[in-house]
Amino acid sequence: MEMVGHNTLVVLLGATALGMAAGMVGCFMVLRRRALVSDALSHATLPGIVAAFLTGMALGVEGRSLPLLLTGAAISGAIAVATIQAIKRWTRLTEDAAIGAVLSVFFGAGVVLLSVVQELPAANAAGLKGFIFGQTAAMRTGEAFGLGALALLAASMVWLFFKEFRLLAFDEGFARAAGWPTGRIDLALMALVTLVTVVGLQTVGLVLIIALLITPAATARFWTDDLSRMLIIAGCVGAVSGGFGAVLSARFADLPAGAVIVLVATSLFFISLIIAPSRGLLGRSLRRARLRRALLAGEMVG
Repeated sequence: MEMVGHNTLVVLLGATALGMAAGMVGCFMVLRRRALVSDALSHATLPGIVAAFLTGMALGVEGRSLPLLLTGAAISGAIAVATIQAIKRWTRLTEDAAIGAVLSVFFGAGVVLLSVVQELPAANAAGLKGFIFGQTAAMRTGEAFGLGALALLAASMVWLFFKEFRLLAFDEGFARAAGWPTGRIDLALMALVTLVTVVGLQTVGLVLIIALLITPAATARFWTDDLSRMLIIAGCVGAVSGGFGAVLSARFADLPAGAVIVLVATSLFFISLIIAPSRGLLGRSLRRARLRRALLAGEMVG
């Protein structure tokens, strides 16, 4: 009966929806080789969360106000991404150097602010540390519906802007030369990534949300070269990871749901790495063995 309890069902539906949304959106980050940008974005949300909490205290707002905390996270993450783009554009630093600098500064500032805020009486009630590692088990019905709406929004955005996102992912230079508004398209994509990241903080935390964004997409890449199929596979991998991870954490109460969800996704990644027909290690080994046999047979005939 515990497996079908109301709280378990809420967590199951919410985690499944988040996994589906993150998997689909993450495909474009993987194809554009911008996984580190997603990492910087997730870590950069911490100072925004703490600053929003302090703002709420100053205004007399209850510190556990989730909309306020997530708004702060979104603003902080957006500033971090804009800072990375500005550094890359106006300096000679490469993107990975800019990401490393911004990630370190923002996350370091967040940790310092968090250590200060934790000394305040209301800080523990706000559960700020829950945003670092996630608090899936505490998910409420409204939050689960919000994650469902997020999954629907992500699928709708991908469907509406599929042609634009695909061109940006595979040939940004051609899109720019053809007169496409690549800046606006990139902004829309990053806004969607930011939304998924911020909403996912409550479920898996800022440390693990990057894994839920990137791992399902990387897993799907082993199975297909077609973007449409990749999106479907990544969404399914993310959904299965979220749902199965939620069930496991409900079955074994001592297991943190966010970490279990990521471990399930990682397990699917390594299974695909081994058995995927075209890109998996086993498939490559079999093809090489067949090629060697064919070459040896040709030499013997010759």
